[in-house]
Amino acid sequence: MSPTSKGASFAHEQEGFQQGLKPRQIQMIAMGGSIGTGLFLGAGGRLQDAGPSLMILYAIAGFFGYLILRQLGELVSYRPSSGSFVSYTREFFGEKWAYFVGWMYWFSWAATAIVDATAIAIYVRWFSQYIPSINDIPQWVIALIVLLLVVFTNLISVKLFGELEFWFALIKVGSLVLFMVIGIFFVIFGSPSGQPVGFSLLSESGFFPNGIMAALVVFQGVIFAYSGIELVGTASGEIKDPRQAIPRAINTVVWRIAFFYVGSILLLTLLLPYTAYSADESPFVTFFASIGVDYAAPIMQLVVITAAFSSLNAGLYSTGRITHSMAMNGSAPRFTGIMSSSGVPVGGILLTGAVALLGVAINYLWPSQAFEIVLNISAICIVIGWMAITLPHLRFVALAKEGKRQRPAYQAPAAPWSNWLTLIFLVGALVLIAYDYPLGTYSMASMLLVIPLLVVGWFLTRSRVEEIARSREDTDTGSIRISGSSDEISLP
Repeated sequence: MSPTSKGASFAHEQEGFQQGLKPRQIQMIAMGGSIGTGLFLGAGGRLQDAGPSLMILYAIAGFFGYLILRQLGELVSYRPSSGSFVSYTREFFGEKWAYFVGWMYWFSWAATAIVDATAIAIYVRWFSQYIPSINDIPQWVIALIVLLLVVFTNLISVKLFGELEFWFALIKVGSLVLFMVIGIFFVIFGSPSGQPVGFSLLSESGFFPNGIMAALVVFQGVIFAYSGIELVGTASGEIKDPRQAIPRAINTVVWRIAFFYVGSILLLTLLLPYTAYSADESPFVTFFASIGVDYAAPIMQLVVITAAFSSLNAGLYSTGRITHSMAMNGSAPRFTGIMSSSGVPVGGILLTGAVALLGVAINYLWPSQAFEIVLNISAICIVIGWMAITLPHLRFVALAKEGKRQRPAYQAPAAPWSNWLTLIFLVGALVLIAYDYPLGTYSMASMLLVIPLLVVGWFLTRSRVEEIARSREDTDTGSIRISGSSDEISLP
């Protein structure tokens, strides 16, 4: 069975979308999608807890991020889809698992929207040292304004989204390059403030100043920092010639992302003692404030705000496409399948924006803990989303060996062994999140409430899924899978 014929069975998921993204935008979306609040804000608290060992954690996560991206790239080359890995889960494991993965991924980005809105509110209030009246604005009000602004811009067109993400990503990458150039210069020639710099800071603290377990339990923050690498798959349905553009983007940026993460953390530990950083401030702002250069810290703070806007913008884009794919197959509310005349899935975007309003409430009730609470929940859902990339790819490779699929020229390395290694890594990440008491433990325990709700939701929507399946002819097999690997509905 050729990829083309099989892909035709899922053509309905692409109805209404426009190929409005350009290759340069895809390149920057792939690079900038994962450079957001996890690095620009979250790295401060992670450095304080884990010390220099954080760079090792980023390197490990970056390696597995590379494997996951390569697996996703092969699936995109096989069949581009705005439904991304949810659509691939539907093809290889059935609608029931696509329903579960889709809603968990949506939940992840809804939580991330809360993280980003919270981060922006924290960043804006940082300027109160220059403009004291900012303190009069409650944190939840700032988060609400930010959320409404980004929802509005996402509803206009995919071209606007692509252009905004291009410039957002360019600012983020440019600022990191500038930081690294300045940081390397200081490490070689010394800091103008006279503070000690260089590898002597590492030798004084060691890589694990608070112990190995203290480093491992911050892994949820590392996972969260890499969230967004999968956005390139979602964008594949809205670009011309995705089978060439997506692999090129993956090959170009995946090592650069790891370089920026590991390189930035290394430099931060060489420029200041790890104890100088905190969860309340971006580590980059901490550094620039320490060197006594006027306005350097405020400018960097504006860059950090841009990064958070970018991440929030990308999250709304992604969930809009995922929920549209689910709605077209009956497992999401009908209104999430509504498309605007400019090819924007307005229903899904509005759903995510509405739920993200819960983040405004969290900012009102627990402003000091809002970031960490939703970060843990989001990290769990991100791990599940990454499993939904490597497992369908594993199944795809197995079917290709049986002659039932044809692997494209662009292939993930060392499959299927790299898939199994990735799964071990992801399961281990979930264990470490659960070990991080109390927030990580409670976040994992919250899944005991979420999963039963999803089970109930599945049984409530299953009849509609079956109805849509019966009404759509499957040109390949005469049947379509509904509830899992063994349940099928025969079509005339």
